[in-house]
Amino acid sequence: MLRVDLVGHGLTEAVRKARFPVDEPLDESGRAAVRACAPLVDALVRLGPERRVRETAQELGLVGEQDVRLRDLDAGAWRGSAMGQLDQDQLFAWLTDPEFRGHGGESITDLVERVRFWLAEIASAGRDTVAVTHPAVVRAALLCVLDAPAKSFWRLDVAPASVTRLHYRGNWTLRLGQ
Repeated sequence: MLRVDLVGHGLTEAVRKARFPVDEPLDESGRAAVRACAPLVDALVRLGPERRVRETAQELGLVGEQDVRLRDLDAGAWRGSAMGQLDQDQLFAWLTDPEFRGHGGESITDLVERVRFWLAEIASAGRDTVAVTHPAVVRAALLCVLDAPAKSFWRLDVAPASVTRLHYRGNWTLRLGQ
């Protein structure tokens, strides 16, 4: 059985203030919460490229290769903006249409497909893996594992500094209650 732990990065000021992130550091409470995580040991480690992900890995004592497929959802022109500053019709479209790209970035369906290919590669490699990444990437992985539609993306709440475990035995399953 193959195991994959998806570790969501710790809290940042952008997350706390409902702003689209740029490449900000963890805040102190984010660092403290990360230290309580307990991902797999003796596993291959893959990291998203952003600073908050690298700092999360450092807090956990994890060293691994960067994998751009584990990067955050690209919010395009909205990066650094607070949700309240955005055109409300566009924000509504983004929250309800998984194909929305009005910000010039990536759609939810783009993200889900990116993560689906990453999961397929991990399954074929056959090594236990810890991926330090973003809540959006964890949501996308869960949609793949559960074979759920992309419109369900916003119904999944992935906490910062959390570990989500997946198993693979010919098919992916979600392991709850470690």
